[in-house]
Amino acid sequence: MATWFLIVIYLTFISLGLPDSLLGSAWPVIWPEIGSSVGSAGIISMIIAGGTIVSSLASGRMIQKIGTGKITLFSCLLTAVSLIGFSFAPSMLCFMFLAIPLGLGAGAVDAALNHYVAENYKVHHMNWLHCFWGVGATMGPIIMAGYIAGQNSWRSGYTAVAVIQLILVIVLFITLPLWKRVAARRETAQPVKKDIKTQQEMVIPVNVLKIRGVTPSLIAFLLYCGVETTVGLWGASYLVGTKEFSADMAAGWISLYYGGITFGRFITGFITLKVHNRLLIRYGQWVTIGGGFLLLLPLPSSFSVAGFILIGLGLAPIYPGLLHETPTRFGKENSAKLMGYQMAVAYSGTTLIPPLFGLLATKTSTDSFPIIVIILLVLLLLSAEVVNRLLIKPEIVGR
Repeated sequence: MATWFLIVIYLTFISLGLPDSLLGSAWPVIWPEIGSSVGSAGIISMIIAGGTIVSSLASGRMIQKIGTGKITLFSCLLTAVSLIGFSFAPSMLCFMFLAIPLGLGAGAVDAALNHYVAENYKVHHMNWLHCFWGVGATMGPIIMAGYIAGQNSWRSGYTAVAVIQLILVIVLFITLPLWKRVAARRETAQPVKKDIKTQQEMVIPVNVLKIRGVTPSLIAFLLYCGVETTVGLWGASYLVGTKEFSADMAAGWISLYYGGITFGRFITGFITLKVHNRLLIRYGQWVTIGGGFLLLLPLPSSFSVAGFILIGLGLAPIYPGLLHETPTRFGKENSAKLMGYQMAVAYSGTTLIPPLFGLLATKTSTDSFPIIVIILLVLLLLSAEVVNRLLIKPEIVGR
Protein backbone atom coordinates (compact mmCIF):
# COMPACT_ATOMS: atom_id res chain seq x y z
CA MET A 1 0.00 0.00 0.00
CA ALA A 2 2.79 2.43 0.89
CA THR A 3 4.40 1.99 -2.54
CA TRP A 4 1.18 2.68 -4.44
CA PHE A 5 0.47 5.62 -2.18
CA LEU A 6 3.92 7.00 -2.93
CA ILE A 7 2.88 7.11 -6.60
CA VAL A 8 -0.04 9.36 -5.61
CA ILE A 9 2.42 11.67 -3.82
CA TYR A 10 4.64 11.77 -6.91
CA LEU A 11 1.63 12.61 -9.08
CA THR A 12 0.79 15.42 -6.68
CA PHE A 13 4.27 16.86 -7.07
CA ILE A 14 3.82 16.73 -10.86
CA SER A 15 0.76 18.92 -10.38
CA LEU A 16 2.84 21.27 -8.24
CA GLY A 17 5.32 21.73 -11.07
CA LEU A 18 2.79 22.20 -13.87
CA PRO A 19 1.70 25.78 -13.04
CA ASP A 20 5.22 26.92 -12.10
CA SER A 21 6.41 27.01 -15.72
CA LEU A 22 3.21 28.16 -17.46
CA LEU A 23 3.47 31.89 -16.89
CA GLY A 24 7.00 32.29 -18.20
CA SER A 25 6.42 30.15 -21.28
CA ALA A 26 3.19 31.94 -22.26
CA TRP A 27 4.05 35.49 -21.19
CA PRO A 28 5.40 36.65 -24.58
CA VAL A 29 1.85 36.27 -25.99
CA ILE A 30 -0.07 37.11 -22.79
CA TRP A 31 1.16 40.61 -22.05
CA PRO A 32 0.26 42.19 -25.41
CA GLU A 33 -3.26 40.72 -25.22
CA ILE A 34 -4.02 41.95 -21.68
CA GLY A 35 -2.44 45.35 -22.29
CA SER A 36 0.45 44.92 -19.87
CA SER A 37 4.25 45.16 -20.25
CA VAL A 38 6.98 42.55 -20.62
CA GLY A 39 8.26 43.21 -17.11
CA SER A 40 4.87 42.74 -15.42
CA ALA A 41 5.36 38.98 -15.18
CA GLY A 42 7.75 39.74 -12.34
CA ILE A 43 4.92 41.31 -10.34
CA ILE A 44 2.71 38.25 -10.81
CA SER A 45 5.60 35.96 -9.88
CA MET A 46 6.26 38.03 -6.77
CA ILE A 47 2.64 37.74 -5.62
CA ILE A 48 2.62 33.97 -6.22
CA ALA A 49 5.86 33.55 -4.28
CA GLY A 50 4.56 35.77 -1.48
CA GLY A 51 1.58 33.45 -1.12
CA THR A 52 3.89 30.44 -0.94
CA ILE A 53 5.85 32.07 1.88
CA VAL A 54 2.71 32.68 3.93
CA SER A 55 1.28 29.20 3.45
CA SER A 56 4.58 27.37 3.98
CA LEU A 57 5.20 29.17 7.27
CA ALA A 58 1.68 28.28 8.41
CA SER A 59 1.87 24.68 7.16
CA GLY A 60 3.27 23.29 10.42
CA ARG A 61 0.23 24.30 12.44
CA MET A 62 -2.11 23.33 9.62
CA ILE A 63 -0.63 19.82 9.45
CA GLN A 64 -1.16 19.35 13.18
CA LYS A 65 -4.77 20.56 13.02
CA ILE A 66 -6.18 19.00 9.84
CA GLY A 67 -3.50 16.63 8.52
CA THR A 68 -1.35 16.44 5.40
CA GLY A 69 -3.97 14.73 3.23
CA LYS A 70 -6.64 17.39 3.68
CA ILE A 71 -4.12 20.20 3.19
CA THR A 72 -2.94 18.63 -0.06
CA LEU A 73 -6.49 18.08 -1.32
CA PHE A 74 -7.65 21.62 -0.54
CA SER A 75 -4.46 23.20 -1.92
CA CYS A 76 -4.71 21.33 -5.23
CA LEU A 77 -8.35 22.39 -5.54
CA LEU A 78 -7.34 25.99 -4.84
CA THR A 79 -4.65 25.76 -7.52
CA ALA A 80 -7.08 24.31 -10.08
CA VAL A 81 -9.62 27.08 -9.49
CA SER A 82 -6.90 29.71 -9.83
CA LEU A 83 -5.73 28.26 -13.16
CA ILE A 84 -9.30 28.27 -14.51
CA GLY A 85 -9.44 31.93 -13.50
CA PHE A 86 -6.23 32.65 -15.39
CA SER A 87 -7.73 31.16 -18.55
CA PHE A 88 -10.50 33.82 -18.44
CA ALA A 89 -8.51 36.73 -16.98
CA PRO A 90 -8.99 39.87 -19.13
CA SER A 91 -6.46 42.16 -17.43
CA MET A 92 -3.28 42.44 -15.41
CA LEU A 93 -5.34 43.23 -12.32
CA CYS A 94 -7.14 39.87 -12.60
CA PHE A 95 -3.82 38.07 -12.99
CA MET A 96 -2.55 39.74 -9.82
CA PHE A 97 -5.68 38.78 -7.87
CA LEU A 98 -5.62 35.14 -9.04
CA ALA A 99 -1.91 34.87 -8.21
CA ILE A 100 -2.77 35.03 -4.49
CA PRO A 101 -4.69 31.71 -4.20
CA LEU A 102 -2.27 30.07 -6.66
CA GLY A 103 0.65 30.92 -4.38
CA LEU A 104 -1.17 29.91 -1.20
CA GLY A 105 -2.08 26.53 -2.67
CA ALA A 106 1.39 25.82 -4.07
CA GLY A 107 3.21 26.69 -0.85
CA ALA A 108 0.99 24.52 1.32
CA VAL A 109 1.39 21.48 -0.96
CA ASP A 110 5.16 21.95 -1.19
CA ALA A 111 5.77 22.21 2.54
CA ALA A 112 3.28 19.49 3.50
CA LEU A 113 4.58 16.88 1.04
CA ASN A 114 8.25 17.56 1.80
CA HIS A 115 7.49 17.08 5.48
CA TYR A 116 5.44 13.91 4.87
CA VAL A 117 8.07 12.23 2.68
CA ALA A 118 10.89 13.18 5.06
CA GLU A 119 8.95 11.61 7.94
CA ASN A 120 7.74 8.45 6.21
CA TYR A 121 10.12 7.53 3.34
CA LYS A 122 13.84 7.06 2.71
CA VAL A 123 16.12 9.87 1.61
CA HIS A 124 16.44 8.97 -2.09
CA HIS A 125 12.71 9.49 -2.43
CA MET A 126 13.29 13.18 -1.67
CA ASN A 127 15.40 13.53 -4.84
CA TRP A 128 12.82 11.66 -6.88
CA LEU A 129 10.01 13.72 -5.37
CA HIS A 130 11.63 16.88 -6.70
CA CYS A 131 12.30 15.03 -9.95
CA PHE A 132 8.55 14.65 -10.40
CA TRP A 133 8.15 18.37 -9.79
CA GLY A 134 10.43 18.70 -12.79
CA VAL A 135 8.18 16.37 -14.79
CA GLY A 136 5.30 18.76 -14.20
CA ALA A 137 7.43 21.83 -14.87
CA THR A 138 8.59 20.25 -18.15
CA MET A 139 5.08 19.31 -19.24
CA GLY A 140 3.74 22.82 -18.60
CA PRO A 141 5.61 24.61 -21.44
CA ILE A 142 5.03 21.65 -23.79
CA ILE A 143 1.28 21.82 -23.22
CA MET A 144 1.30 25.60 -23.56
CA ALA A 145 3.43 25.51 -26.72
CA GLY A 146 1.02 23.03 -28.31
CA TYR A 147 -2.00 25.25 -27.69
CA ILE A 148 -0.20 28.44 -28.78
CA ALA A 149 0.92 26.81 -32.03
CA GLY A 150 -2.28 24.87 -32.73
CA GLN A 151 -5.03 27.25 -31.62
CA ASN A 152 -3.01 30.40 -30.99
CA SER A 153 -4.59 30.38 -27.52
CA TRP A 154 -2.64 30.53 -24.27
CA ARG A 155 -6.01 30.50 -22.49
CA SER A 156 -6.68 26.94 -23.67
CA GLY A 157 -3.28 25.96 -22.32
CA TYR A 158 -4.26 27.17 -18.84
CA THR A 159 -7.60 25.37 -19.12
CA ALA A 160 -5.91 22.08 -20.03
CA VAL A 161 -3.60 22.26 -17.00
CA ALA A 162 -6.55 23.15 -14.77
CA VAL A 163 -8.38 20.01 -15.95
CA ILE A 164 -5.33 17.90 -15.05
CA GLN A 165 -5.34 19.48 -11.59
CA LEU A 166 -9.04 18.70 -11.13
CA ILE A 167 -8.45 15.05 -12.04
CA LEU A 168 -5.76 14.92 -9.37
CA VAL A 169 -8.18 16.46 -6.88
CA ILE A 170 -10.54 13.53 -7.50
CA VAL A 171 -7.68 11.04 -6.97
CA LEU A 172 -6.66 12.78 -3.74
CA PHE A 173 -10.23 12.75 -2.47
CA ILE A 174 -10.52 9.00 -3.10
CA THR A 175 -7.19 8.27 -1.38
CA LEU A 176 -7.72 10.68 1.52
CA PRO A 177 -8.05 7.91 4.19
CA LEU A 178 -4.66 6.46 3.18
CA TRP A 179 -2.61 9.42 4.46
CA LYS A 180 -3.10 8.64 8.14
CA ARG A 181 -3.10 4.89 7.54
CA VAL A 182 0.34 4.85 5.88
CA ALA A 183 1.84 7.15 8.51
CA ALA A 184 0.32 5.06 11.32
CA ARG A 185 1.78 1.83 9.90
CA ARG A 186 5.27 3.34 9.71
CA GLU A 187 4.94 4.75 13.21
CA THR A 188 3.94 1.32 14.54
CA ALA A 189 6.83 -0.33 12.70
CA GLN A 190 9.39 2.11 14.17
CA PRO A 191 8.27 2.94 17.72
CA VAL A 192 11.80 3.29 19.08
CA LYS A 193 12.81 5.78 16.43
CA LYS A 194 9.71 7.85 17.18
CA ASP A 195 10.58 7.95 20.89
CA ILE A 196 14.09 9.12 20.09
CA LYS A 197 12.65 11.91 17.96
CA THR A 198 10.38 12.96 20.80
CA GLN A 199 13.39 13.23 23.09
CA GLN A 200 15.24 15.33 20.52
CA GLU A 201 12.31 17.72 20.28
CA MET A 202 12.56 18.28 24.06
CA VAL A 203 16.11 19.64 23.75
CA ILE A 204 16.38 23.23 24.94
CA PRO A 205 15.81 25.41 21.84
CA VAL A 206 18.60 27.58 20.49
CA ASN A 207 18.66 30.53 18.12
CA VAL A 208 19.32 28.64 14.90
CA LEU A 209 20.28 31.82 13.08
CA LYS A 210 23.38 32.06 15.28
CA ILE A 211 24.63 28.58 14.43
CA ARG A 212 27.90 28.60 12.50
CA GLY A 213 27.29 28.46 8.75
CA VAL A 214 23.53 29.06 8.84
CA THR A 215 23.61 32.57 7.35
CA PRO A 216 25.54 31.67 4.13
CA SER A 217 23.38 28.54 3.86
CA LEU A 218 20.21 30.66 3.89
CA ILE A 219 21.77 32.95 1.27
CA ALA A 220 22.40 29.88 -0.90
CA PHE A 221 18.71 28.91 -0.69
CA LEU A 222 17.66 32.45 -1.59
CA LEU A 223 19.99 32.58 -4.61
CA TYR A 224 19.10 29.07 -5.80
CA CYS A 225 15.36 29.65 -5.95
CA GLY A 226 15.92 33.14 -7.31
CA VAL A 227 17.99 31.95 -10.27
CA GLU A 228 15.85 28.85 -10.93
CA THR A 229 12.70 30.98 -11.15
CA THR A 230 14.39 33.78 -13.09
CA VAL A 231 15.56 31.37 -15.80
CA GLY A 232 12.16 29.69 -16.00
CA LEU A 233 10.17 32.93 -15.99
CA TRP A 234 12.29 35.04 -18.34
CA GLY A 235 14.00 32.41 -20.51
CA ALA A 236 11.25 32.38 -23.15
CA SER A 237 11.11 36.19 -23.22
CA TYR A 238 14.89 36.25 -23.75
CA LEU A 239 14.63 33.79 -26.64
CA VAL A 240 11.81 35.81 -28.24
CA GLY A 241 13.14 39.31 -27.56
CA THR A 242 16.88 38.78 -28.06
CA LYS A 243 17.30 35.57 -30.07
CA GLU A 244 14.16 36.20 -32.21
CA PHE A 245 12.52 32.81 -31.60
CA SER A 246 8.78 32.43 -32.19
CA ALA A 247 6.68 32.33 -29.02
CA ASP A 248 5.63 28.68 -29.41
CA MET A 249 9.19 27.58 -30.19
CA ALA A 250 10.55 29.48 -27.19
CA ALA A 251 8.01 27.83 -24.89
CA GLY A 252 9.01 24.42 -26.24
CA TRP A 253 12.72 25.06 -25.73
CA ILE A 254 12.18 26.26 -22.16
CA SER A 255 10.58 22.90 -21.45
CA LEU A 256 14.05 21.43 -22.07
CA TYR A 257 15.39 23.56 -19.22
CA TYR A 258 12.88 21.96 -16.86
CA GLY A 259 13.59 18.64 -18.54
CA GLY A 260 17.24 19.05 -17.55
CA ILE A 261 16.22 19.56 -13.93
CA THR A 262 13.92 16.54 -14.10
CA PHE A 263 16.42 14.15 -15.67
CA GLY A 264 19.19 15.41 -13.42
CA ARG A 265 17.19 14.74 -10.26
CA PHE A 266 16.19 11.29 -11.45
CA ILE A 267 19.85 10.37 -11.98
CA THR A 268 20.87 12.08 -8.75
CA GLY A 269 18.60 9.74 -6.80
CA PHE A 270 20.95 6.89 -7.80
CA ILE A 271 24.22 8.83 -7.64
CA THR A 272 23.59 9.86 -4.03
CA LEU A 273 24.10 6.22 -3.05
CA LYS A 274 27.80 6.58 -3.96
CA VAL A 275 28.69 10.30 -4.01
CA HIS A 276 28.32 12.79 -1.17
CA ASN A 277 25.84 15.64 -1.52
CA ARG A 278 28.62 18.19 -1.11
CA LEU A 279 30.36 17.06 -4.28
CA LEU A 280 27.11 16.83 -6.22
CA ILE A 281 26.19 20.37 -5.21
CA ARG A 282 29.62 21.68 -6.21
CA TYR A 283 29.70 19.90 -9.58
CA GLY A 284 26.15 21.05 -10.31
CA GLN A 285 27.09 24.66 -9.70
CA TRP A 286 30.01 24.54 -12.13
CA VAL A 287 27.77 22.97 -14.78
CA THR A 288 25.22 25.78 -14.37
CA ILE A 289 27.91 28.44 -14.79
CA GLY A 290 29.07 26.71 -17.97
CA GLY A 291 25.49 26.81 -19.27
CA GLY A 292 25.27 30.51 -18.41
CA PHE A 293 28.33 31.27 -20.53
CA LEU A 294 26.78 29.40 -23.46
CA LEU A 295 23.90 31.89 -23.27
CA LEU A 296 26.28 34.85 -23.02
CA LEU A 297 28.72 34.06 -25.83
CA PRO A 298 27.81 35.19 -29.40
CA LEU A 299 27.10 31.68 -30.63
CA PRO A 300 24.36 30.23 -32.88
CA SER A 301 20.89 29.90 -31.36
CA SER A 302 21.29 26.15 -30.88
CA PHE A 303 23.97 26.86 -28.25
CA SER A 304 21.47 28.96 -26.32
CA VAL A 305 19.19 25.96 -26.11
CA ALA A 306 22.12 23.84 -24.92
CA GLY A 307 22.86 26.51 -22.33
CA PHE A 308 19.36 26.23 -20.87
CA ILE A 309 19.66 22.42 -20.72
CA LEU A 310 23.04 22.63 -18.95
CA ILE A 311 21.69 25.10 -16.42
CA GLY A 312 18.79 22.75 -15.71
CA LEU A 313 21.08 19.72 -15.33
CA GLY A 314 23.39 21.66 -13.03
CA LEU A 315 20.59 22.96 -10.83
CA ALA A 316 19.12 19.45 -10.39
CA PRO A 317 21.14 18.22 -7.37
CA ILE A 318 21.54 21.55 -5.58
CA TYR A 319 18.18 22.12 -3.87
CA PRO A 320 17.51 18.53 -2.71
CA GLY A 321 21.16 18.27 -1.68
CA LEU A 322 21.04 21.43 0.42
CA LEU A 323 17.82 20.24 2.08
CA HIS A 324 19.30 16.84 2.89
CA GLU A 325 22.48 18.35 4.35
CA THR A 326 20.54 20.39 6.91
CA PRO A 327 20.42 17.87 9.80
CA THR A 328 23.99 16.71 9.08
CA ARG A 329 25.43 20.20 9.12
CA PHE A 330 23.39 21.88 11.82
CA GLY A 331 22.11 19.02 14.00
CA LYS A 332 18.89 17.01 13.91
CA GLU A 333 17.58 18.87 16.93
CA ASN A 334 17.73 22.14 14.93
CA SER A 335 16.75 20.86 11.48
CA ALA A 336 12.95 21.07 11.82
CA LYS A 337 12.99 24.74 12.76
CA LEU A 338 15.78 25.57 10.32
CA MET A 339 13.94 23.81 7.49
CA GLY A 340 11.10 26.28 7.91
CA TYR A 341 13.51 29.21 7.74
CA GLN A 342 15.15 27.76 4.63
CA MET A 343 11.83 27.32 2.84
CA ALA A 344 10.79 30.87 3.69
CA VAL A 345 14.11 32.34 2.52
CA ALA A 346 14.01 30.21 -0.64
CA TYR A 347 10.54 31.54 -1.50
CA SER A 348 11.83 35.05 -0.75
CA GLY A 349 14.39 34.55 -3.51
CA THR A 350 11.55 33.48 -5.80
CA THR A 351 9.61 36.57 -4.74
CA LEU A 352 12.29 39.22 -5.10
CA ILE A 353 14.85 38.30 -7.75
CA PRO A 354 12.67 37.62 -10.87
CA PRO A 355 10.73 40.91 -10.50
CA LEU A 356 14.01 42.83 -10.22
CA PHE A 357 15.11 41.40 -13.55
CA GLY A 358 11.66 42.18 -14.96
CA LEU A 359 12.14 45.82 -13.94
CA LEU A 360 15.56 45.84 -15.60
CA ALA A 361 14.16 44.27 -18.78
CA THR A 362 11.37 46.86 -18.90
CA LYS A 363 13.84 49.75 -18.59
CA THR A 364 16.35 48.27 -21.06
CA SER A 365 15.81 44.91 -22.80
CA THR A 366 16.19 41.17 -22.21
CA ASP A 367 19.76 41.27 -23.57
CA SER A 368 21.21 41.36 -20.05
CA PHE A 369 19.55 38.06 -19.12
CA PRO A 370 22.70 35.86 -19.45
CA ILE A 371 24.84 38.31 -17.46
CA ILE A 372 22.36 38.43 -14.56
CA VAL A 373 22.06 34.64 -14.57
CA ILE A 374 25.85 34.18 -14.42
CA ILE A 375 26.18 36.70 -11.58
CA LEU A 376 23.52 34.88 -9.56
CA LEU A 377 25.12 31.49 -10.23
CA VAL A 378 28.57 32.68 -9.17
CA LEU A 379 27.16 34.16 -5.95
CA LEU A 380 25.37 30.85 -5.31
CA LEU A 381 28.65 28.96 -5.74
CA LEU A 382 30.47 31.31 -3.37
CA SER A 383 27.81 31.10 -0.65
CA ALA A 384 27.76 27.29 -0.79
CA GLU A 385 31.55 27.10 -0.64
CA VAL A 386 31.60 29.41 2.39
CA VAL A 387 29.35 26.92 4.20
CA ASN A 388 31.67 24.06 3.20
CA ARG A 389 34.72 25.87 4.55
CA LEU A 390 33.01 26.78 7.82
CA LEU A 391 31.72 23.26 8.38
CA ILE A 392 34.37 21.20 6.62
CA LYS A 393 34.42 17.51 7.51
CA PRO A 394 36.81 14.75 6.45
CA GLU A 395 34.08 12.55 4.96
CA ILE A 396 33.62 13.66 1.36
CA VAL A 397 32.52 10.44 -0.35
CA GLY A 398 29.89 7.97 0.79
CA ARG A 399 26.78 8.33 2.85
